[in-house]
Amino acid sequence: MPELRLNLITREWVIIAREKGKRPEDFISAREKKRLPEFVETCPFCPGNESKTPDEQYRIRDEKGWKIRVVPNKFAVLSKEGERRRTNTGLKKSVNGVGTHEVIIETPVHNLTTATMPVEQLKEVIQTYKDRFIEIYKDPRIEHVIIFKNNGPASGTTIEHPHSQIAGIPVIPLQIRSRIENAMRFFDDTGECLLCKTINDEITDGARILSNTEHFVSFIPYAALSPFHIWIFPKRHSGSFSDLRSEEIWDLSINLKSTMAKLYYGLEHPDFNYVIRSGKPGNTDSEFIHWYIGIVPRVAMASGFELGSGMYINPLMPEISAEFLRGVRIPANE
Repeated sequence: MPELRLNLITREWVIIAREKGKRPEDFISAREKKRLPEFVETCPFCPGNESKTPDEQYRIRDEKGWKIRVVPNKFAVLSKEGERRRTNTGLKKSVNGVGTHEVIIETPVHNLTTATMPVEQLKEVIQTYKDRFIEIYKDPRIEHVIIFKNNGPASGTTIEHPHSQIAGIPVIPLQIRSRIENAMRFFDDTGECLLCKTINDEITDGARILSNTEHFVSFIPYAALSPFHIWIFPKRHSGSFSDLRSEEIWDLSINLKSTMAKLYYGLEHPDFNYVIRSGKPGNTDSEFIHWYIGIVPRVAMASGFELGSGMYINPLMPEISAEFLRGVRIPANE
């Protein structure tokens, strides 16, 4: 019989469709994987093509050249120029589309991905995330900053070279407000942070844990919205990604690489998205906001039922997803 589980953090019901009889192996991509070279002459993000991505905002370099570059998104969804103005005309409400939209070129090497990137390089990527996150929030027009990565055609990207994006937007989206309100309500009712409570429960249970490092834990949520949906939570309570400490950046690099390697080798390089969900720098000391990372492998598609009801259908038990990924063997050189 199917089971309905409530995701307390998103307040969304999920149907765990046991009767579909899906196995983890059923979600391994059948698409032929193209072997990528380390350098592509026509790639705008490869070394030597910096003129194709002008107006550099940020750079990390060593004696060999640049290691990370941050540039404006050529196809930005928001305009850096202009003032934030709200307009209310009866039921018609709008805000000028001002904000920031940047691309973080994660490495000069064309054929790396999060799972295969050296930990030292991934540490620099996370440091860049933090630095740009803090910088963008200095703009008084910005109400919310989102850091995200799209990888592969099913994720919504067409560029192969490893990159992430960061966007500062002039409003707080409903989904963000709703989750903050849920966390506030839980704190008012219990006196506890919902995510801290979730961490304790998941570690005690153990059935859905993937990687438990010194400062972070990755796991499949009890009410995962889709197969192999993963969360990475910082164990130290903090409301904002901007509060990330140097030792935590290193540990997060290890945890993120390990978690993504399980997906990469277990599901044969699936397309994926990940997003950092965080409060503002001013929310660091919030008692109920707790930042985290959500990872969604693109191994299943939403149906009309999901679009029409707002309820997700997960055809794979979260506990089975976690057991499968824990058993994935990662090559020794990784």
